[in-house]
Amino acid sequence: MMSNFDIVSPEAIAAGEATDAYFDRTVETLEHAGRNPTVVAEVTASQFSSGDWHLFAGLKDAVQLFEGRDVTVDAIPEGRLFDGGPVMRIEGPYLEFCRLETALLGFLSHATGMATAALEARTAAPDSLVLSFGSRHVHPSLAAMLERCALIGGLDGISNVAAGEVIGEEAGGTMPHALVICLGRGNQEAAWQAFDEAVDPKTPRVTLCDTYDDEIEEAIRAAEAVDDLESVRIDTTGSRRGDFEHILRELRWKLDGRGHEDVGIFASGGIDPDTMTELRDVVEGFGVGSYISNANPLDFALDIVEVDGELAAKRGKLDGKKEVYRTPEGDHEIRPAGEDGNGEPLFERVVEDGEIVASFDTDAAADLALADAATVGFSATEQ
Repeated sequence: MMSNFDIVSPEAIAAGEATDAYFDRTVETLEHAGRNPTVVAEVTASQFSSGDWHLFAGLKDAVQLFEGRDVTVDAIPEGRLFDGGPVMRIEGPYLEFCRLETALLGFLSHATGMATAALEARTAAPDSLVLSFGSRHVHPSLAAMLERCALIGGLDGISNVAAGEVIGEEAGGTMPHALVICLGRGNQEAAWQAFDEAVDPKTPRVTLCDTYDDEIEEAIRAAEAVDDLESVRIDTTGSRRGDFEHILRELRWKLDGRGHEDVGIFASGGIDPDTMTELRDVVEGFGVGSYISNANPLDFALDIVEVDGELAAKRGKLDGKKEVYRTPEGDHEIRPAGEDGNGEPLFERVVEDGEIVASFDTDAAADLALADAATVGFSATEQ
């Protein structure tokens, strides 16, 4: 059945139809010439280590492309940081995967950009609650990918309900400004109390406190109106904020002075790692949206580096099969295959003769990302 939405179907992606047209021409030409060489191809963003670290993500989707195809694939695991060299190696007859390149690079490029931004946010406020609020900024078909990348980057929770069902995570959230507005100006207490009475007891009692009046005034009113209030969320539009840090420090002072020391402060709206670094000793949590959802995809490329056992690569690319290592010093080392490397080899087999042999665990990838970030000294801001 035709979809009413502009979405390429999973079936078309798996079949290699989500491809650039010149790969169709390539298949036609090679078949006409009777050529289908066995090749080694590698996915890279840069040839040499650069010190510019990225968090590898998107592999779970990418490997699905190779199921049932006569190829073997090795890759660094999701959650690994890398700063150059190959992240994936594909070996097999070229026509087995020629038409998959476009989708493959899309899966890896977009996810890696988002996951890297999520890790930047996580490391900017390592002791804070950090939630993903970005799904409203992307095409709905990408929501599950976005939320999974946010979790791989170490965020504590997601907001998109359908995405959560896809990736096996429960979405969370409290109230928007629209709820307060629907109860009417001057009736903020009625909105906060109705929310408290209506929603599941397991839902955190977090009230949005900047809809009509001053943030500090509304927050104090909320703390007095709702028993067992967990936090107040401040989401003030950037044009009305002034000195956001000063506002939140004043809010903390005035909540404490009125006996509401247990009421936390949650900040959202245009939050980035610099903001998180400034505010992390004032607030208990952050909602991060566009910084992650709007992250630039990493510019991966796929290049053939061997043809029928012979070295081959275009100009500007390093030929031959390679291995990558994490050195004891935390560096990322790239070596020709067969040479001994200094440290832990990072490539793992993910597809063996068309069978997916890897498993994918979001929590494990997040743990690896945080450990690797500490090893290499990853940070988006000056700590």
